[in-house]
Amino acid sequence: MEPQRKRWKGCDADTWVAYPVLSDEQSQDVELVEAFAAPITDKKETSRLLRELSSLYPLNGLQHIKRVRACKDKGSPHPLEVLLCLVSDATDGKGVGVDSLLPSGGSKWAGLGAPFVVKIPARPPLTRPQFELASQCWPTSFHEDKQVTVALKGELFSPQQKAMMDTYMSSALNAANAAKQLGMEAVGAVVVDPAEERIIAVGHDCRRDHPLHHAVMVCIDLVARSQGGGCYRFDKYAACQFTSSNTNASDSRPRPYICTGYDLYVTREPCVMCAMALVHARISRVFYGSASSDGALGTKFKIHTQKGLNHHFNVYKGVLRRRCEELIGGRPRQKLLREK
Repeated sequence: MEPQRKRWKGCDADTWVAYPVLSDEQSQDVELVEAFAAPITDKKETSRLLRELSSLYPLNGLQHIKRVRACKDKGSPHPLEVLLCLVSDATDGKGVGVDSLLPSGGSKWAGLGAPFVVKIPARPPLTRPQFELASQCWPTSFHEDKQVTVALKGELFSPQQKAMMDTYMSSALNAANAAKQLGMEAVGAVVVDPAEERIIAVGHDCRRDHPLHHAVMVCIDLVARSQGGGCYRFDKYAACQFTSSNTNASDSRPRPYICTGYDLYVTREPCVMCAMALVHARISRVFYGSASSDGALGTKFKIHTQKGLNHHFNVYKGVLRRRCEELIGGRPRQKLLREK
């Protein structure tokens, strides 16, 4: 079951990209809310005005917003603009002037011009695309996860890594084709130890024997068998295999808990049952090829991003996507998404 290494140049790894499946918060559009801003007519008053405004309108929950920005109109005589408050916090939204937004205080508000309405990001940006969109409206702070930024560009994995990923998914495709020839669902899965670049288990759909024997469930059980456990036997299926754990009596290293530290490659996006099984098995990463209309790792649900779970894993889609889609009748991904 050891994968045959490919030269990365010219292999299928040049034709696909593995994109991360992010949470809704990371992938949704930037939500905007309306706020009042005003030009600072006297730059020397900026610090004082900020203190006064922060006391009157602290903008709670908007810590990501920078209160002052440079004026977008380069020809403006006032180089700076400051946020006053949210429109929802104003007492009167009609014909608003500085005097109606701010308590009378003589010279306290000297240095502010006539207010105007702007749209600002309601939540802090979580990804580089969100940050770039938010910054077009109003300056915000951004704590970038550079790995996510690189992954969204499709550049997280090196050509050598993609060649290995290509090999692992090809093994899953071979298992899927074996299932198809036996009249079962054409879905295959492979569990890999990335540290040793070693395949631990290969499985395919076996629901002819049991309705819960999806390819992912079969693979998890085979991993358990490699560690001396497991509940079922799939010996009659030549493509369903596992390699015994390398640990022995003289080896003091602790055995992993089922799939701890392992990667899963599966030809089709897992369902809810399989996704939850992967949570309980402590999988490290999941790579799938084709989307599924009831998929639980990006299409219909995003189980791996649920905050209440006690384990989370990273998910990437698109590995050998076209070859995986051919197994389900060659339906284009766009059609799958319309079926949601």
